[in-house]
Amino acid sequence: MEVAPHAIKSVEVLEGDGGPGTIKKINFADGIGFNYVKNKIHKLDKESRSYSDCVIEGDALNNKLEKISDENKFDPAPNGGTIIKITTKFHTVGDSEITEEEMKKVIESRAQVYKAVEEFSSQIPMPKTTYS
Repeated sequence: MEVAPHAIKSVEVLEGDGGPGTIKKINFADGIGFNYVKNKIHKLDKESRSYSDCVIEGDALNNKLEKISDENKFDPAPNGGTIIKITTKFHTVGDSEITEEEMKKVIESRAQVYKAVEEFSSQIPMPKTTYS
């Protein structure tokens, strides 16, 4: 079953087991704005529902960026959903500058992927839980 074929073509694990140090290549579908990125997981903390990772290769770096690093936090929402808080840092190469438009393109492409995953997960039937 494909989660978000209109956002992601494929994901390849190049190194690692899914934890810190894992490197994945994410190939995007047409319309996302980028062809692919290589992403490295730095920290994965299940207890605090957070992880940090960075884009280390791909056309999102646009020859101006060394990497794009993210701190991601997933908190329960009052309505039963999830609130995702992402802090993104753009690390430029030398004296390169990145425009607001270029940053916005990266952030919007990420939002498209999260929305696709959200759409997919909302269609999964959840078992009813009762408490006594």
